[in-house]
Amino acid sequence: MPPSACGASTTRALKAHGATSRAIRERRVRAGRADGYPLSGPPPVRGGRELIRSWVAPIGACYTAASHVASEKPRVVLAVDSLAQTASGIARVARLMARALAEEAADGAIDVEVLTLRGDEGAELGLPVTSAGGSRPRFVAATHRAALQASCFIYDFTGIARAHPRVPPLNRPYLTWIHGIEVWEEAEEKRVARARAARVLLVNSEYTRERARALHAGLDHAQVCWLATEDDEPPPDLETARDRSIVILARLDEGGGYKGHRELIACWPEIVRRVPDARLVIVGDGPGRGTIESLAKASPARDRIELTGLVPERQLHAILARCGALAMPSRGEGFGLAYAEAMRHGVPVIGSVHDAAREVKADRVSGFNVDLDRPGELSGRIVELLAQPALARVLSLGARQRWRDHMRYSRFAERFKPLARSLWNVRPA
Repeated sequence: MPPSACGASTTRALKAHGATSRAIRERRVRAGRADGYPLSGPPPVRGGRELIRSWVAPIGACYTAASHVASEKPRVVLAVDSLAQTASGIARVARLMARALAEEAADGAIDVEVLTLRGDEGAELGLPVTSAGGSRPRFVAATHRAALQASCFIYDFTGIARAHPRVPPLNRPYLTWIHGIEVWEEAEEKRVARARAARVLLVNSEYTRERARALHAGLDHAQVCWLATEDDEPPPDLETARDRSIVILARLDEGGGYKGHRELIACWPEIVRRVPDARLVIVGDGPGRGTIESLAKASPARDRIELTGLVPERQLHAILARCGALAMPSRGEGFGLAYAEAMRHGVPVIGSVHDAAREVKADRVSGFNVDLDRPGELSGRIVELLAQPALARVLSLGARQRWRDHMRYSRFAERFKPLARSLWNVRPA
């Protein structure tokens, strides 16, 4: 419905209830624009709650006064934090969904609109993208605007799903994801509530689902959908000679995090004692960087530990192309997209038995899953990989095949599309 039609419908609704011209003008001013409800352009600058109230009132009047003009095709709104390639693992999930939805749109099954909280990246995915420029009130307002013509919403995680319209005329069915730590211990109740209310609730692994269900009631409808890389083909230079570096690719969370940084730094002196040219390369950034830097500087093996910070895609590709293995011995990884990217490069991966690593990678096929409660097991497996090139080669081939079978984009699309179609009630062909 164009803005002029919406404004006219709102006016007719007010007149039908005996409103005077002055009352109508006042209603328009409260909506933020003299010409009625603003469906385009930046929202007025004011507090979040006041902003949303001023937009919702004219939306309700417009919706009840005029028949909802429904498209012949379902209109899907993808609302995400960011579509930037280097933003976060969740942004990668958003890009995976955007690509799958773009394919559905290209097939004529749906119309798609994309709203992002931050950044205007993503145009290369072939979908119209509207950014809120980092403003949360604007993002919430944008979801309410979009709800006028939307059939359903898709969110990248429960934090963003808090922006979902809950006013009865605008409340549409929606899909959202649980990725792990955001709904485990000390989870914000609003996020858990958004997960419970989702018509389609996706989780990235069986581990994430079971841990979330053990902590919170009302999540029995969660369905597992493994993630993947954005690519369907391996990088072109997989035969690059590998060195004796072990890479951990993960966010540096506050306090040193749970990804395995502390465990790797702690065991590195023993690894260097047995493999003198072994290097630990820590890729990533975050609020815990100071803690990790302090631990690295205090290590007797500090000369063999490198922190790179965030790196561009091309440099990351080069790091993975030459490293001996990727290690992320975490106790709470919900999936681990780093595992998938490493396996795409034919890199053996080392995870733990304590989290989703045991699902994502196959122990002794694509790498090792270690028990962190067994002293020496982590360092022993790393030394085994670095000291035995033949074993490393076998695990490299296994990692690449594991990626081809389960973790490339087309496999994600096969899993995700039927689940997404159930949201807008379109049966797969």
